[in-house]
Amino acid sequence: MSLETVIGLEIHAELKTKTKIFCSCSTEFGTEPNHNTCPICLGLPGTLPVLNEEVVALAIKAGRSFNCKINKLNKMDRKNYFYPDLPKAYQTSQFDLPLCEGGYVEIDVNGTTKKIRLNRIHIEEDAGKLVHVDEDNVSLIDYNRVGVPLIEMVSEPDLRSPEEAVTYFKTIKSILQYGDISDCRMEEGSLRCDANISIREAGSDKLNTKVEMKNISSFKELQKALEKEEKRQRELYNYGEEYKIKQETRRWDNGKGKTVPMRSKEDAHDYRYFPEPDLVPIIIQEKQIREIEATLPEMPKVKKERFINSYGLSVKDVEIIIDDKNLSDLFEETIKLGAPPKAVANWILGDFLRLNKEESLDTSSNNINSKNLFELISLIDEGKISTTVGKEVFEEMFKSGDSAKKIVESKGLSQISDSSELQSLIKEIVDNNPQSVADFAAGKSQAAGFLMGQIMKASEGKANPKIAKELLFTILKNQ
Repeated sequence: MSLETVIGLEIHAELKTKTKIFCSCSTEFGTEPNHNTCPICLGLPGTLPVLNEEVVALAIKAGRSFNCKINKLNKMDRKNYFYPDLPKAYQTSQFDLPLCEGGYVEIDVNGTTKKIRLNRIHIEEDAGKLVHVDEDNVSLIDYNRVGVPLIEMVSEPDLRSPEEAVTYFKTIKSILQYGDISDCRMEEGSLRCDANISIREAGSDKLNTKVEMKNISSFKELQKALEKEEKRQRELYNYGEEYKIKQETRRWDNGKGKTVPMRSKEDAHDYRYFPEPDLVPIIIQEKQIREIEATLPEMPKVKKERFINSYGLSVKDVEIIIDDKNLSDLFEETIKLGAPPKAVANWILGDFLRLNKEESLDTSSNNINSKNLFELISLIDEGKISTTVGKEVFEEMFKSGDSAKKIVESKGLSQISDSSELQSLIKEIVDNNPQSVADFAAGKSQAAGFLMGQIMKASEGKANPKIAKELLFTILKNQ
C-alpha cells in the first residue's frame, strides 16, 4: 500500500505592538518575571478588557498579506480550559467569526510553486510561561506573556512532507517580517507553531486520525519532530496497527530524539466556546481595509525576482538574503549608498552571517549598518586597506559599532602604498628566499605566489597587493 503524509500547521505569531491586547501593560521581552502585569491581564474579579485597535489593524494587514477575506463583522470568544499559566481559566480568542478567512501562501517546492490554502487567521491573547525546576520538583509561573496579542494562522492540510512544512513556515515568517507585523524572534517565542500530522493511502481524500505536536519554535526542531512522527505512524500502518494512532497531543523530546505523548487532543466542543460577554463585536469598515492594504510593502517573492534581475546575484544567494528582512534591508541600503552589489553580498553572506552565528545573535542585534559597511567597502576599493585587513576591521565594527575609518586610524591599519617602503620590504623577502627566486627563474610561476604571501605576512596584511606585485616582479626579473 502506497502511503502519503498529510500535514497542517497552526502558526502563532506575536503581533508587533507595544502594549497587550486588552490592557496597557508592556509587551517587552526579557523583563523581570511578573513585572508586565496588571489586574486586567491577570483576570482579577471586577476588571474589564478593552481591545487594542492596533491588534486589529495588524491582523488585517496579515490577512491581506496572505490573500484572506476580511470579515467586516467578527467577535471575540472565550475558549475554556484550565492550565496553570492561564489565570482566567479561559483564553479570549475567536471561534466561528474570525477576523480573516480563506487565503493562501505560495511556496517553492523543487523548482515549482505550490499553493497552500489557509483556513483562517484569528486574533487571541497569549498564555503565560511555566518554568519547571526539576531538582525542586516545582513549577514557577511567569505571567508577563499573558495577554500579549497573537494571530493564529491555520492552514488547510495541504502539506505533504516535513520539508514542505518547513518551507511553508519559513515563508510565513518572511512575509510577517516584511509586513512589519511581527518581529518573528523565534528564540524569544514570538513565532512558534503546532503541527498536525496524519498518514493515509495515497490518492485518498479521507483525513485519518491526526496527532498534534505543540509549541515548536525552530525550523530544525519542526523538521526533526515531523520526520520522527511520520516514521512512527508509517511503521504502524505497515504492520497493520494504524488503530494504535490516537488523536492526541505529543511533544518533541530532542534529547530522546522522539515524540512523546502529553494528553488526549480536545475537539472544539471540549473548549465550550461562547461569545465574550465583556467585548462588543468588531466592525471593520471597507475604508480601513483599503488604507491598510496601501501600506503593504514589497513582499519576498517580488523582491526575489527584482534582486535576481537587478543585481546579478545567484538564485541561492538572493534566497538567503531575502529570507531575512534585516539582511535584505542592509543589502539594499548599502547599495543605495554606492557600494557594488556583489561586494555587499559577499560581506553579508560571509563574515556577517558567520559572526551572528558565532555570537548567537539575531541579524538585527549587532552594530553593522549600511553606512559603516559602505565605508569599509570604499576603503578597500580605494586601496587604503587590503581585504585581509578589511576582515579585521569588520569584526571590530561588529563588536564595537565604531566606523571603519576610526578603526583603521586608531589601529594603524592603513595600507602601505609607498613604493620605497615596500621595495625595501620586498627586497628583504627575496634575499631570504633564494630557492623561491631560483624556482621563479626556472619558470615555476607559483613561486611568485609564495613570495607574495610572505610579503603580506611580513607587512601584516598592510602591503598594497597591486603595487607589491609589480615591485616583486620587477625585482625578480632583475635577479
